[in-house]
Amino acid sequence: MSKTEKKRILTEDRLREFLREMLLIRRFEEKVEERFRAGELPGFLHVAIGQEAVAVGVCAAMADGDVFGSTHRAHGHTLARGTHPNAVMAELYGKMEGCSHGYGGSMHLYDVERGNLGANAVVGGGIPAMVGAGLAFSMRDEPRVAIAFFGDGATNTGTFHESLNLAQLWKTRTVFVCENNTWAESTPGWQHSPVWDDMSKRAVAFDMHSIKVNGQDVEEVFEKATEALEIARSGVGPVFLDVETFRMHGHYIGDPQVYRAKEDRDEAAERDPIVRLREILQVTSEEWAALEAEVKEIVDVSVEFAKNGTDPQPEDALKNIYA
Repeated sequence: MSKTEKKRILTEDRLREFLREMLLIRRFEEKVEERFRAGELPGFLHVAIGQEAVAVGVCAAMADGDVFGSTHRAHGHTLARGTHPNAVMAELYGKMEGCSHGYGGSMHLYDVERGNLGANAVVGGGIPAMVGAGLAFSMRDEPRVAIAFFGDGATNTGTFHESLNLAQLWKTRTVFVCENNTWAESTPGWQHSPVWDDMSKRAVAFDMHSIKVNGQDVEEVFEKATEALEIARSGVGPVFLDVETFRMHGHYIGDPQVYRAKEDRDEAAERDPIVRLREILQVTSEEWAALEAEVKEIVDVSVEFAKNGTDPQPEDALKNIYA
């Protein structure tokens, strides 16, 4: 092995599983975009195309009992943690068979059984809850960790700073995962943050351990996430993951991206984590065709399952509301 060659920490079979999961997320979201543009899905939709390695790598590093809070870009995290595509698609169609029983839609995906404590449409809105969960684990001395996913734009909110401050003070079992795609909706990183190109500096003010990650390399994401989880699980305090990734599409489905240069979009496409892993594994055309067919069938079945699902009753609209 040459000095420059990276030592592989995962077996080829495991990496092929990661490739399948990333491709499933990609094709799922492409199908979601197609159905949304056809007028079949209500509300707004946000896809994480280009960021699949973050979801797969982090979620694969989680242990049974760990929990996470997601963002408005939640499909990938939810699928990567094991929620069945049928349940996710049914939720997007607003059906009772959905993972949130039709109450939440795309931006409010829940699956408590698999540790998904909910996606949040408010930027940075899920971060405090994961500090609370991490505090509970610390107080009970449970070897569990709470993971907070958020984008770089969320690091400008008050709740972000309050959460990191308290997490470090209380030594909560929390891992903060900043999916830094350098876009806060339509605002480029250099316009919204003085440390936009090195979000690990956000942790310095709180004397928090931070780790930088190449978010387009699923093996590295898994390795660094595993390290972060082990540190937080030990009880010494939270960890901040600065995951540099690339958003290949707009902020929302239908976003014309007039604010974004073609060169920037081209660079994002060139950093495609799926293409990268396929080339590393030297997947043949025949193998790729078989994988594509398998994933396509899963996604197509999920759409049919959702369309045939049960519409919620109007009288149930106010159920599960707490005041």
